[in-house]
This record gives sequence, structure tokens and C-alpha cells, in this order.
Amino acid sequence: MRIIVLIFIFLILASLFSALYYLIKDKGQSERTVKALTVRIILSLTLFALLMLGFHFGWLPQRSV
Repeated sequence: MRIIVLIFIFLILASLFSALYYLIKDKGQSERTVKALTVRIILSLTLFALLMLGFHFGWLPQRSV
């Protein structure tokens, strides 16, 4: 599960930096920045749901302090 979370974080960061690249390159004249940020939001929501399911089904252990 840890590897899957790390992959999602890497994809989220890659999408964020691609949006920054498109913003600089296109100077706000195209839709590519919006599409890259939309992909980032979808990946973030998917990761959040995956973490919630992981805690619910016990795939991720809960640490007690």
C-alpha cells in the first residue's frame, strides 16, 4: 500500500509541474494548464478515497500513541 501511495504522490507532483510548464509556455492561452490541474485534482481525490478505504478495511494499520 505504501508503494501505491508514493506512486500517486509522484503522479500528483508530475501533473502539478506539467501545469506550471504549460502555464509558462502557453502564457495562459490554451486549455492544457486547466486539464493538467484537473488531472491533479482527480488523482488527489482518488488518493484520499484510497486512504480512507485502506483505513476502513485495515490495509493501513492505525498507530496508537
